[in-house]
Formats: sequence, C-alpha cells, structure tokens
Amino acid sequence: MEEAKFESALARKLSSFIKLTPDELGVVADLQSKSVKIKRGKELTAEGQANGRAIILGSGWACSYKIMPDGARQIITFPIAGDCVGVRSILLRTSDHSLSALTDATVSTVEAPRLLQVLNEHPRVGAALMWATSRDEAMVVEHLVSIGRRNALERTAHFFMELAERLTLVGLATSTEFKCPLNQYVLADALGLSAIHVNRVLRQLRERDLMTVKSGKVIIHDLSGLCALAGYHKMDGGRTAIE
Repeated sequence: MEEAKFESALARKLSSFIKLTPDELGVVADLQSKSVKIKRGKELTAEGQANGRAIILGSGWACSYKIMPDGARQIITFPIAGDCVGVRSILLRTSDHSLSALTDATVSTVEAPRLLQVLNEHPRVGAALMWATSRDEAMVVEHLVSIGRRNALERTAHFFMELAERLTLVGLATSTEFKCPLNQYVLADALGLSAIHVNRVLRQLRERDLMTVKSGKVIIHDLSGLCALAGYHKMDGGRTAIE
C-alpha cells in the first residue's frame, strides 16, 4: 500500500478535550507516521480475528459491523477521520466486529506495545485517547436506545445530529452542512430499517423542512427543530480540568 501524508484529524479531536503541548502533538503525529492509503471496500479487521493493534483513520469513512447467521448486516458505528478504532479489541485480544472502508481512506496502525507505551509515558495523551474511546462507547449506547425505543423518524434525526457533531469536531462539517457518502442501503443496516423505509423517512424530514440528503450532502435546514425531534443532547466536547 502507498505511503501517505495527511493532516491529523486525531490531533484536532483530542485537542477539543485537552490542550496538548507541542511535544504531545508530536506524540500524536508519531502514532500516524506510517500511514497508508486504502481503497473502498478494503477489510481492515475481521470478526473473531486475533487483534493486537488499533487503527487510526486519517481520512475517509469506515464502518464496523456484525454479520448475522442469515447474512444480514448490522452496522454498529461509522468511524470517520480522527477516530481510533480497536482499542477494546486489543484488551479482549479478539475483534468482536468486522471493520471495512466505506470510501477510499488513509489509515495508520498502532501495535499494542506502542499504544501501551504512550499511555504510560504520556498520560495526558493517554487520557485524551481514553476520552475519545469513551465518547465512542457513549454513542453505541445511544444507538442501542435508538434501535430499541426511538421511532424511525426520531432515530434517523438523532443519527444525523450525532454525525454532524462528530464531523464538526474534526473540521469536516459545519453544524448544518456536511458531505455524507452513506446511501439508503447502508443507512438501513445502521438504523435497523429497510431501504424503502429509510427513503420514506428522509422524504418526511425534507417535507418538514428539517433536513435534506441529496447527492452525497446533508443540509440541516432547522437545527433546533431536528434536535427537538431527535431528543438530542450534545455530547460534552469542551475543555476539562486537564489543561
């Protein structure tokens, strides 16, 4: 795979939690020093695979998912630039999900010994990484609530509110507009709906003048209205006492 250079979305994400020093930013950059470009559809991790590494997404989109016995796919999360994926799998030693690139992407791998070294020698960077991981776990909790208790309209609205916040955090969106490569079939596998139902819900959101999804772009017309419909509460991405 081809060597690649890219701006660090991870550094931007971690810096929203803690003000990293130049030396600490250097540590974050070093974690991504051996980045590679991969093509859409590339499998990065297979469910059940022994795993001793984390993956940092520098650019592009991926999806983590599980395949059911009948072949159906449930998408768990959509890692984007700045996300560090697989820390849990390092601790469990086996991946409990599969991970594939949804678009062409740039990734870096961090072997377990190196990650543990960073946690030990650079505790502030380690704390920021654990914050990012905990934030991702909190989103999985919200997805469970959505699948179990939110109706299709609320579920879809919540998903796009969350996506807007995540992309804004790493400089890939404004609060009301962003590029989105997810088609109705991918959204269906994430939201627990049929593709036809997804199209119907997106039409309802458009007709209510809340948001529009068209040609790979999401435009939120009524941010407060969409937030109210979803029952969305913004995640805490502000500074903490760790400065």
